[in-house]
Amino acid sequence: MRSRRPRHRSVPGSEGMRSLIALLCLVALSLVTLTVPVLADSLRVATWNVGLDRSGPGILLRDILRGEDAQIDAISRVIARAEPDIVVLQKFDYDHDLHALRTLRDRLAEDGPHYDHIFARRPNSGMPTGLDMDDDGRRGNERDAQGYGAFSGQGGMAILSAFPIDADAVQDFSALLWRDLPGALLPTYADGTPFPSKGAQDIQRLSYTAHWVVPVNLPSGLLHLLAFHATPPVFDGPEDANGRRNHDEIRFWQLYLDGAFGPVSDARFIVIGDANLDPDRSDGRRSAAWSTTRAFRIPARRIRAPRAPVRATPPSTGSGPAPCASATSCPRSIWRLPAPASTGRRKIRPRAIWPRLPAVTASSGSISRSTEDATAAGFLDPAAAALYAT
Repeated sequence: MRSRRPRHRSVPGSEGMRSLIALLCLVALSLVTLTVPVLADSLRVATWNVGLDRSGPGILLRDILRGEDAQIDAISRVIARAEPDIVVLQKFDYDHDLHALRTLRDRLAEDGPHYDHIFARRPNSGMPTGLDMDDDGRRGNERDAQGYGAFSGQGGMAILSAFPIDADAVQDFSALLWRDLPGALLPTYADGTPFPSKGAQDIQRLSYTAHWVVPVNLPSGLLHLLAFHATPPVFDGPEDANGRRNHDEIRFWQLYLDGAFGPVSDARFIVIGDANLDPDRSDGRRSAAWSTTRAFRIPARRIRAPRAPVRATPPSTGSGPAPCASATSCPRSIWRLPAPASTGRRKIRPRAIWPRLPAVTASSGSISRSTEDATAAGFLDPAAAALYAT
């Protein structure tokens, strides 16, 4: 096993104004990195919804240990190519002693960087409530947890870092009740009564997964990671419970940085994670993303992915781009990110890591390693990949 560290080791000095970088990941199709260069050196921070949530406790650890999982192998190779100094993962199953995370860290080191420091805490996803949280007349299913999940810890968050994490100083706001958020947009029925019930709203946490403020000790000083994974703003009814919750999960950071939950450190920080919201095209309450970026004067731009990541020659359609097997296989645009901007002397360069996907013809019956990586790691819909490789 190689113990190769990420190559982006030197980081910006602490002089100048405090940096704010908002990284709102909208669709879990790509690894997104954010590079802060100074002269010839830089710090590279990445976020990725890796989809490593399994159907039961311990299954993810089993899959990593077996060494036969194509998705895990592909994720390892993609991270090795990106070589980030810090990686924030979403949809990664949590266990109390972080066995799965430690094992993944060791697996990543076989292809690329070794991360000496890891962090995760129990997420809200899968945490049982004992109540009917979605008004379907039943209790105990995935939608009745604090955050969607079949078991406690399913689909949590995790951080791997080349730099020390001060776990004792982490601020974890995951237990904050939604009703206690200033200006909370709590859902109601048409007659104004609480949805799904007053009892449910009395225990409903704001965070679908988690909201963490994680201090990382860089050689140049402290950096705070403001990490989160918001609920998808869909899959509900006219009460718009998920849309309202997503809105407030994003707005939480604006309130936090305004001091609504106590004094805020002067340390540099990055807002990073999966917001599940596109300010232009999402079905959610898009004003949350725009108001947050505007409040902190963050310019934004869209990173576009290829419309058809893989070209193919399906038997029934002749030459040309293969039809999309799903909405995710032919994305038009997938990220909303800050535009390159300078903060003091420091320039911010966000980008999506999208593996190169070569053309595949029906007659060849084969698919390249880079396409396999993209498919297994979640860049393409598996059904679409099967069509392309037919």
